[in-house]
Amino acid sequence: MGDTPAALLPGVDRAALAAAFGDKLRRAGVVVPTTALAEVCEALGAEPPTELEQLYWQLRVTLVRRHTDLGAFDRVFTAAFRDSDLGGDPHARRRGLPSGPPPQPEEQLVSVPGRGDQAPEPGGLPWHTLPRSASSAEESDENAYVLPELLPSALEGMGETPFDEFDADQLALLGRWLERAAPRWPVRRSRRTKAGRRGSKIALRSTIAASGRAGFEPLLDLRRQRRVERPRPLTLVTDVSASMQSYSAAYLHLMRAFARTGRAETFAFSTTLTRLTPALTHRSADTALALAEERVVDRYGGTHLARALRDLLSSRHGSTLRGGVLVIASDGWDTDEPEELRAVMARLQRRVRRLVWLNPRAGAAGFEPLVGSMAAALPFCDAFLPAHTVAALPDVFAAVSSTG
Repeated sequence: MGDTPAALLPGVDRAALAAAFGDKLRRAGVVVPTTALAEVCEALGAEPPTELEQLYWQLRVTLVRRHTDLGAFDRVFTAAFRDSDLGGDPHARRRGLPSGPPPQPEEQLVSVPGRGDQAPEPGGLPWHTLPRSASSAEESDENAYVLPELLPSALEGMGETPFDEFDADQLALLGRWLERAAPRWPVRRSRRTKAGRRGSKIALRSTIAASGRAGFEPLLDLRRQRRVERPRPLTLVTDVSASMQSYSAAYLHLMRAFARTGRAETFAFSTTLTRLTPALTHRSADTALALAEERVVDRYGGTHLARALRDLLSSRHGSTLRGGVLVIASDGWDTDEPEELRAVMARLQRRVRRLVWLNPRAGAAGFEPLVGSMAAALPFCDAFLPAHTVAALPDVFAAVSSTG
């Protein structure tokens, strides 16, 4: 007996393929009922295709209902499969973005929610967007947090590339995505309550009022009380000294995404502390970064981390830290004495609800916080993250929005 032919799409996520290809057909004017997508999954599972022509007929028979749609189907299939590299090397996707302008959204398949270790190429196919799953039963729900699939395909191919390798165009693309992909805001439970469909206690007054509007029927529509959630203050401080020069632009884009909400305070420091919130709230990203660079006159110089944080505590914005979330982006290299940083970090820990430290050097293999200042600050941090790639940003958003 001969060898069994290899599958054309090994490990394909049939649901992702059906949803993305069906969406592309609908955009091209093809009538694709929902039941047809289920038939695609069933056909691919019953007989996985080994040749491109076999895949063509499986999709055509299950998805095309009208003879007039055959032309549009052939065009979409050619663009998605015949002109794409089905056996592309996943490591080749990390080499960077192609030259020229990024592909327009209408020229590529729509990806599905989730994120996998293998990111699709620009204009590529959708079955590499499998959701990240826990590697063992012991992993907690926090480890299963994934970023919604909002990445442009061009940026998704750079998911594992460190920010210090991004060029100006890629940084601009990162900034536009961060502005759209606003994470969950950190919140706290207030003393005020409101009536709704869920809650721990029954809202008697609202329940009686709702029953009265229905003529006091025997079956009451129970309303419940729950605590109202209020947003916590959020403050972001980034290091723009010489040692952080290659990462400071990416972190400024991150701060701008929060500053644009109108509820976050942003600061930069090298030798002195500078407030950047008025500059970063500008609607133009290029103008915002230019204004920020004008304000930070000591950028790419020395580092006085302890002094900058002490100035933040003593400023009029120090009171807004109380009960909020503080994010510090720095590699921990400081010309001040570690004892000074330890003292100011102890004060910050008592004032804020949660303290998150972003250190891009932590993404290197075998990293240990051996620098004196970093070792002094680490015991006071609730979260210590590298935040050095796009793939690492979901952990940052989860740490900022955590209620713990």
